[in-house]
Amino acid sequence: MSKLLHKPLKLFVAYAFVVLLLSIPAYFAVVDYIWQDELDENNQVVRQRIEHGLQHTELSDSSLANLLDAWSKIQPGVIVTSTDAIKPDSVYDAEAVNPYSPTHEVNRYRALSAYITIKGKPYHLVVRTNIEESNETIMALGIVTAVFVLLLVIGLIVLNTIIGRSIWKPFNNTLDKLRAFDLNKGEAIKFDATDIEEFYELNATLNKLIAGNIAAYRQQKEFTENASHELQTPLALIKTKVDMLLQDKTLTQEQSEQISALNVPLSRVSRINKNLLLLAKIENHQYADVEQVDISALVNENIELFADYFAEKDLQLSIDVANGISIKGNKHLIEILITNLLVNAIRYTGSGGQVTVQLSAKAFTISNAGTIALNNDMLFKRFKTSSANTPNTGLGLAIVHEVAKRYGWNISYAYQNNLHVFQWQY
Repeated sequence: MSKLLHKPLKLFVAYAFVVLLLSIPAYFAVVDYIWQDELDENNQVVRQRIEHGLQHTELSDSSLANLLDAWSKIQPGVIVTSTDAIKPDSVYDAEAVNPYSPTHEVNRYRALSAYITIKGKPYHLVVRTNIEESNETIMALGIVTAVFVLLLVIGLIVLNTIIGRSIWKPFNNTLDKLRAFDLNKGEAIKFDATDIEEFYELNATLNKLIAGNIAAYRQQKEFTENASHELQTPLALIKTKVDMLLQDKTLTQEQSEQISALNVPLSRVSRINKNLLLLAKIENHQYADVEQVDISALVNENIELFADYFAEKDLQLSIDVANGISIKGNKHLIEILITNLLVNAIRYTGSGGQVTVQLSAKAFTISNAGTIALNNDMLFKRFKTSSANTPNTGLGLAIVHEVAKRYGWNISYAYQNNLHVFQWQY
């Protein structure tokens, strides 16, 4: 995964290299054309000077012939020979072995073939000028172009980084604020002002979205809390009435059993109400007191409290609790977390099963026997484990998750070697 800022840079760099590859032959063609044109012009100047100089020389025909012969040998780039006919001038490229080169390299020439008249006699003049080797030209042009393209790419990267930091700073600030946003706190985000239209619209849209979510979340929490508070009194009255009815000696056996059966769903509803109220208080940060809590002592105390439940199901309990382990948090919430994990292990372990409790400096782990893995995605959701056939409210693990979330702890589940393993890392 790459950053948005780097995506156009990659295209710019690729484009720069394509331009580099295309520019080398283009440069060579243009420079070669200009070079040949300049050489043709130079050859014409040489021709004019030779023709003018020979026209005004005062030499006999034999002396002139000897001069031209000696000149052709000493200056091989200029050849003047007598001829019988005058032909049109022409320019052309030629290649010839350099007689002075130890490697006998072949040189490229630009040549002018012209016909001049000296003292009424026609002469054939050939002027040849050496052209630099094409591969050397291409190499030189390629090196120069590569250097400038490299400077261009480095400049693009540096400018892209500098400009990117400035342009994307409002976006990064917005992202940081969104990462730190906690819906439970119910506080709106104050985004930094920006003069970039796209980021301004983004912040405005996010403000509107967050405000709506905060309002809906507050209504939901208020409804849950109010409903739980309002249900407490009638539930208590109903339970009192049921207990009073059970004490009525005029009831028949069948009536007594029917009224007694009401206690199971009534107790379950009462626990659901109590747990929902606890969740609402946790989400509202009503347990704000923080202290150094000796969780070694809390674990041992709760194991003793549940000793009768372990004995009732004949569970094999293995305990490995390190002493002197303490963490910062609200003691009541930490005790609820430990209690709910113990209750969960007792409830879902069959008679005679094994339960292991371990406490170390880094984690509290509890494992119990099981035959099939639980759905990890739904495990800590509210009411996902509730059942009409059991007194379980389906809120125990949800409360554990909420307490851990409150302090930034990690709660994990794994199914290993036919064991359900819950681990609380603090």
